[in-house]
Amino acid sequence: MVPDSDETIANTAPSRRRSTVASVARPVQRGATVSAGIYRDLRNDILALRRKPGEAIAEKVIAQDYGVSRTPVREAVLKLADEGLIEIFPQSGTFVSRIPLGALPEAIAIRRVLEEASVRYAAQRATRSQIARLRVCLEVQHERETAGDHEGFHQADEDFHALLAEVAGYPGFWTLIQQVKVQIDRYRRLTLPVLGRMGVVVEEHKAIVDAIAAGNPEGAVQALNTHLDDLESTIADAQKANPRYFSVT
Repeated sequence: MVPDSDETIANTAPSRRRSTVASVARPVQRGATVSAGIYRDLRNDILALRRKPGEAIAEKVIAQDYGVSRTPVREAVLKLADEGLIEIFPQSGTFVSRIPLGALPEAIAIRRVLEEASVRYAAQRATRSQIARLRVCLEVQHERETAGDHEGFHQADEDFHALLAEVAGYPGFWTLIQQVKVQIDRYRRLTLPVLGRMGVVVEEHKAIVDAIAAGNPEGAVQALNTHLDDLESTIADAQKANPRYFSVT
């Protein structure tokens, strides 16, 4: 959907462009190409909602921030467009894509299949030390919740699910999941500031770990499905609270 003209004007104003992401030069990692570094930073900003859905992408400003020509910026933008994180409208400009409502249920379904296998295998194979590591993950999540650290909580959540795949003996499961859940990640970050939401997630994760510790594969799958069902059921609430961040396609 092409942004409204008034939104385009608001989002392309210089002060608006620079308010979300500070206009300071960010060094590219040694050994990485300039384009790859810009791609990584833009992608992280989009997934973390530091660049909001519908916000204009000013390639000239980004090039100035990094002290480079527009060519590597354009390469990074095109790669992000291929991932569905940026939309390019020849007559209107380049914008962070809105979160596609229609893509979320399918992405959650794919994640569900792979994570059901992860927790099932984990319940069959987990060692005492691995269970202890899972419980440490829960403690980190609780600490981040108490601190009101949404971004830290998101990373602790990611670490927990990655560890589930590792305990299962198939860390590649999480690699595959990460490839399909980029839009889920943006949506999930909208839910974390909701009062009590982080605490609910911690309790759902605890139920998964308890089932794994008990050697109960079916219980682990059931706890995981409760967790993912809750994630899917809150999509409508997130859309209602942030209507301009979503598209219906």
